[in-house]
Amino acid sequence: MEDKILAIVNGNELTEGDLEYAISKFPPERRGMFSTEAGKKQLLDQMVSFELMYLYGKENNLDKEENYIAALKTAEKEILTQVAISKVLKDAEVTEEEANKYYNEHKDEFKKGALTTAKHILVDSEEKALEIKNEIDGGLSFEDAAKKYSSCPSKENGGDLGEFPRGSMVKEFENAAFSLPIGSVSSPVKTQFGYHLIFVTERKDDNASGYQDVKGTIYNNLLQQKQSQIYFGKIEELKRIYNVEIK
Repeated sequence: MEDKILAIVNGNELTEGDLEYAISKFPPERRGMFSTEAGKKQLLDQMVSFELMYLYGKENNLDKEENYIAALKTAEKEILTQVAISKVLKDAEVTEEEANKYYNEHKDEFKKGALTTAKHILVDSEEKALEIKNEIDGGLSFEDAAKKYSSCPSKENGGDLGEFPRGSMVKEFENAAFSLPIGSVSSPVKTQFGYHLIFVTERKDDNASGYQDVKGTIYNNLLQQKQSQIYFGKIEELKRIYNVEIK
């Protein structure tokens, strides 16, 4: 595919490829601003401006000044250092066998706590809560009762609180929600907010995430460990080759 020329500055062509490369240098969350023609034009104008300033610098021999030479040496050192680190670490790799072995030996690291899914109705007195429970026992659905009586904003969703782990609710509510049989409505539960009727729809006990769910995390962690070992091993080797004095 032809790389379309977008601008020519003193004989130097700026192409669509150059523009796309410039966009790729921005953080992902900022690249969207260049998705429109206006955004691309703004960036192209900036690229043209930089080319003009480059030409101005060359014409006025700014590349012979001390601050330029010092900055160039610093940049060269940083780039060469990064290239050297990349070369040292390029052979670090993690095998499927290693990742699987780590998972099987450290399953506790990937254990998820118990989760409960529940709905509730919140009122200001125990008597009112008991009256509502009697209506539910008599055939009124929990969801309709929540919409009709609950003072909690969750009433709009039939009292649904979604899925939550231990530690996310006040103690009295949590104790009831994690001990209540699934599908049954609790007796009134008093908390600092009032009196609750709780209806548990699902509960998930402590369980470990599956290997496929955490494989990526394991790979990254093991790779970082190997890279650290290789890197610091190389540093110790280089210390024996080059003179190092720390004062």
